[in-house]
Amino acid sequence: MNLLEKDFITDAYHLDKITALFETVQEAPSNIALVKYWGKYAVQLPMNPSVSFTLNKSKTITKARVELLSEKTQKTQFKFLFEGVHKPDFELKIADFFKRIDKFVPFINHFKWTFDSRNTFPHSSGIASSASGFAALAKIIMAIEKELNPEISDAYLQAKTSFLARLGSGSAARSFVSPAMIWGAHPQLKYTSDLYAIAPDFELHSVFNNYHDTIILVEKAQKKVSSTVGHNLMNSHPYKAIRKQQAFDNTLKILEILKTGEIDKFIDLVEAEALSLHALMMSSKPNYVLMQAETLHIIHEIRNYRQTNGSKVCFTLDAGANVHVLYPENEKESVLAFLQNITNKEMILDFV
Repeated sequence: MNLLEKDFITDAYHLDKITALFETVQEAPSNIALVKYWGKYAVQLPMNPSVSFTLNKSKTITKARVELLSEKTQKTQFKFLFEGVHKPDFELKIADFFKRIDKFVPFINHFKWTFDSRNTFPHSSGIASSASGFAALAKIIMAIEKELNPEISDAYLQAKTSFLARLGSGSAARSFVSPAMIWGAHPQLKYTSDLYAIAPDFELHSVFNNYHDTIILVEKAQKKVSSTVGHNLMNSHPYKAIRKQQAFDNTLKILEILKTGEIDKFIDLVEAEALSLHALMMSSKPNYVLMQAETLHIIHEIRNYRQTNGSKVCFTLDAGANVHVLYPENEKESVLAFLQNITNKEMILDFV
């Protein structure tokens, strides 16, 4: 049964279950969407469902030190460090996050929090660190809730963790350990929800075991148009209705492909989704282009290589210029050699 927003409100909690000092370390992976989430409504709710692969080698690892205060405060007391260095700029986003989740975890203002976070991947690597970052924070908060209310089930724990992570960053809802995640309600998938992400109710075909995502860094600079702006432009987009229907259709198709292992269909759908995402940017008002000449060069090279060598390599894109190169485990050595031939070796980051 799907959980509703009211199901995530915590009314009773027992502070005596936490000693004066509590420490925990939580980690969360990043993810890459196969069917793209683009456009949102209300508070971080998706306009359409999305399906993602989990990048289990690209993680955020966050250590938390939690101190019980003598009385509850009006706003959450916290300090955020990245690799041991205080980051006040990061704290602005985290403060907004705490405001959004206060209703659902009111115990947070009984504590003073110190977070020290690090990533297993470098900054500006083409991986959305906000997804894994907020997912790790949500896991820390739910570790506290589990201490306060040990009777909550593992299923509830996972759903609420995803629910809270979503309120920090939409794609963070999908940043969990399952090989694939679905976020967004679909009328033909009764177990899906806009509020939180879930794993598919089947095992992925063996061809997708240890599937690779190698990222080619085309541009390290901050994007000229943020994803938040891009999402908002979908509200008045002339192709909004068509895109929604496309995403709903492709969600069913990709789930069937992940079940059956029809890799040629996987390639066609994933590349079409990537190009559709950027077509939406280029046809919005105002319109904008995030792909660079090198992005298009790499796309052409991948398609030429696939046709010439009978490879199953393909590409996807996030909301930026960098290229995610997807391929099965049995092509790892040949694909990496190919990528090193077409681009600067320092631009290549390999993640499963």
